[in-house]
Amino acid sequence: MYAGTIFLSSFLLFLVQPLIARQILPWFGGTAAVWTTCMLFFQTLLLAGYAYAHAAEAKLGPRRQALVHTALLALALATLPIAPAERWKPLGTEEPISHILLVLGATVGLPYLLLASTSPLLQAWFARARPGLDPYRLFAVSNLASLLALLGYPLAVEPFLGNREQVFWWSLLFAVFAVLCVALAWSVSSASSLKTNSLEEEIAPPPNRSDYLLWLALSATGSVLLLAVTNHVTQNVAAIPMLWLAPLTLYLLTFILAFEGGRLGRLLYRVEVYWSVLLVWLGGMAWLLADDRFQFDLGLQLAMFLSGLFVGCLFCHGELYRSRPAARHLTAFYLTISAGGALGGLLVAVAAPLVFNLHYELGLALVALAALAAVRFAPVHPVARWASLAALLAVAACAAYDGARLHRNVLESQRNFYGAIRVKEYGEPGGAYHLRRLVHGMIMHGEQYMEGDRRREATTYYTPTSGIGLAIAAARKRGPIKVGVIGLGTGTLAAYGRRGDEFRFYEINPQVEEVARRLFAYLSDTEAKVEVVLGDARLNLEREPPQGFDVLAVDAFSSDSIPVHLITMEALGLYLRHMKPDGVIAFHVSNRFLELPPVVGRLVREHRLQAVLVSDDGKDGDEDHTRTDWVLIARNAAALAAKEIAAADAKPPEERPAWRTWTDDYSNLVQILK
Repeated sequence: MYAGTIFLSSFLLFLVQPLIARQILPWFGGTAAVWTTCMLFFQTLLLAGYAYAHAAEAKLGPRRQALVHTALLALALATLPIAPAERWKPLGTEEPISHILLVLGATVGLPYLLLASTSPLLQAWFARARPGLDPYRLFAVSNLASLLALLGYPLAVEPFLGNREQVFWWSLLFAVFAVLCVALAWSVSSASSLKTNSLEEEIAPPPNRSDYLLWLALSATGSVLLLAVTNHVTQNVAAIPMLWLAPLTLYLLTFILAFEGGRLGRLLYRVEVYWSVLLVWLGGMAWLLADDRFQFDLGLQLAMFLSGLFVGCLFCHGELYRSRPAARHLTAFYLTISAGGALGGLLVAVAAPLVFNLHYELGLALVALAALAAVRFAPVHPVARWASLAALLAVAACAAYDGARLHRNVLESQRNFYGAIRVKEYGEPGGAYHLRRLVHGMIMHGEQYMEGDRRREATTYYTPTSGIGLAIAAARKRGPIKVGVIGLGTGTLAAYGRRGDEFRFYEINPQVEEVARRLFAYLSDTEAKVEVVLGDARLNLEREPPQGFDVLAVDAFSSDSIPVHLITMEALGLYLRHMKPDGVIAFHVSNRFLELPPVVGRLVREHRLQAVLVSDDGKDGDEDHTRTDWVLIARNAAALAAKEIAAADAKPPEERPAWRTWTDDYSNLVQILK
């Protein structure tokens, strides 16, 4: 009964995280930072749940605990179903982090808090009812359920259920959990045979200040390591959608193994041997951090940092289990662990973007891990003591070198909620090859030659032979044009502007606009009228009157977390409202990891439109030309029959009959992974 209730609570706890994050992603541009902020909220509320469990165990007797917990569960049931109300949609001017936290608190706050409190609370009940049995093994059950929910959502839930169905089934399972929890609470409170703590438990010394500091440091380091490695592999190694699943899975797995308490856990984490394993992996991660020769070796980078995350977190969580207190101090132990996790999330999600202009967290996390290793391994063996101190110095040196390397060729770097951007500069000012490039993680968002005739060239994804270049050339035959662009970058498309034209850019990151205007010249040099509208493009287009675009470029699908809400049935219907009758919508579908053309092809068929795929490989030896794929969409075939487009060997985009149409209620990233 204990294990089953804890399992269901933890399963729902981790299932609701991607479920609710997916629903609010479209409101904040679909950026990966939404997930990081959600993680901060869930870690903070987990802390609140553990605090409630600790307070209930310390201040309330069994019967009063049952009364209070039953009342709170009934109140949580009254808030169902969980779904963010329309009134919470942002206007685009709000500070995103605080607004996301408010939305989550109003939508899922109380149910999540009660789910979070279940594992420590029921473990405390179990320890009272059955002294002598290890309650900490139930924590492994909790993390196993979390792991299954985490893996099950993208593989078994999202591909088959829409948002409304997901909300319904989650709410129904929460009601089942509430009934089980209430039944268990009252059965424990009324049991006449309820036992007290054993003599061994009673004489065990209480934790002291150094114990609490150790627990806090170990849990915070594990949390920072998780988020830092996630940021590194998804932004600096490979922009692979859902790659964040792998680090979180390994993180939970280490909790399961460390707290399993059986033979497997003791076999995997033996401190007498494990110190050498950790130091080897610390050295490997620090080496790759500093040596940029292997920066683009995807296999090596992922293998080292994902395995290093596992090794590092198993150390942190193995040491937590080794230093666990007697069961009567169980809730205080879990409260401290939760506080460390929330502190780690706060440092990476909130403090780092405010303090740092680039991603330095991984180097600092490795230094913290090495310092903890030096402290914990010092008593093990003289060799372990001196080896761990040497590793600490080596890791610190590599982290410092990596920090300096990040600024190589960087003219300026900035960081905010939406990520870190860098402006790289190559060549000498005044020279023919003086070039600036805007980079977000591993993704280039445009570049410009700063001198001479080449200053006004459209480069990279936007050359005259690209799909968008051809669409603009065809539209220009009818006179001055109005062009909408979702995604500003460096503002390269403004290079096509002529007197009488209008270019309206939609950009969610205010830092991108500031950099594009100050460090690049496309927006200032163009003869066209230019407007930049800040905020999520779809929300702005929903509020605006019809714009009458000749061409609308939807250019937002090259990064690790694509804004799905910009490539759905409803989104395409919205774009059509803003188009002239013969206007062309251009989807930029170039992506190393996702097969997007069939998704657009299905949307085209559902709306009964015409479309062609323009693939442009450029000319051999042309370094300013990036291979691109654009899907051009129009209401009638005549708009796509212009000789410029026809000469590009355009063909209809592939359409997969077996694929389900993407809507605001349904999408499936797993299905389109290359």
